[in-house]
Amino acid sequence: MTVFEKRNAKFACDLSDNRVNDMMHDVDTTVLRTFLALVETGSFSRAGALVGRSQSAVSEQIRKLEEMIGRKLIERTTRRLRLTAEGEQFLQHARAMVAQADAMLARFRAPEIAGEVRFGSPEDFASAYLPDILGVFAAAHPSVELHVTCQLTLPLVEDIEAGGQDLIIVKQDPEQRYPAARPLWRERLVWVAAPALASGFAEASRGRPLPLVLSPSPCVYRAQATRSLAAAGVTWSGVFTSPSFAGQAAAVRAGLGYAVMPRAMVPAELVVLPDWPDLAEVEIALLGQSRLPPAAAALAGFIEARVARR
Repeated sequence: MTVFEKRNAKFACDLSDNRVNDMMHDVDTTVLRTFLALVETGSFSRAGALVGRSQSAVSEQIRKLEEMIGRKLIERTTRRLRLTAEGEQFLQHARAMVAQADAMLARFRAPEIAGEVRFGSPEDFASAYLPDILGVFAAAHPSVELHVTCQLTLPLVEDIEAGGQDLIIVKQDPEQRYPAARPLWRERLVWVAAPALASGFAEASRGRPLPLVLSPSPCVYRAQATRSLAAAGVTWSGVFTSPSFAGQAAAVRAGLGYAVMPRAMVPAELVVLPDWPDLAEVEIALLGQSRLPPAAAALAGFIEARVARR
């Protein structure tokens, strides 16, 4: 064998080894789902509950994932978990891969449907949860035309009662449900503040009305916040009111006041205040017309199935 032939043989062997190594490092979507659950919940134990694994098993999966890609994805502190810069980038790819896998399965498992769906959702959930769900549904049902509206719950309810929407997501008090609402899940609410305002409740509520960042009335988050303060005998002042979750988060980040948010949606820059008055859970539900067209009925079932997996 000539020197040239030996070099070619070695190159082919190295290339084969690299392909084997690449195959051995394929990313399992099960691991990606665990990573996404950890990001969503901010807790190894709660992530384990979502994916049906123990806390130690979740920790081990994340350790092996970081080891495989050679990057630190999660920073663990005594107070909370946060994504590293590499983790933020990896999160985008993980969501895309899981969504693509789900779309593939849904496309070939689901019957072919067509039609138009008028769908409404509160802005915060439309931003946090719905893009992935609606993206997978749209990929699985390319003949369905989606028209999505983001609005506060009350205008959405008024719109569906007037026939302007087929299906909406609502936030409601579990003790005061909308008629015919189909519960999806419950959100744990927490008090949040900018790090500069993070303090004990007794200290924060002493001397002047508590400054609050709120949604316009009526809002179930607003009602839970003011109800808990009334029970604690504390006065409050609405210093910033916005229908936008992003606007409220920006106001809290700027140190204008305190707010109530779903635990799973608290931005990384804000601090959860653990010793503040307890807040009742809020229920997220689907509300639809009495007779849903096939495409809208398929979307409702798809959302329920995706939530059940969470």
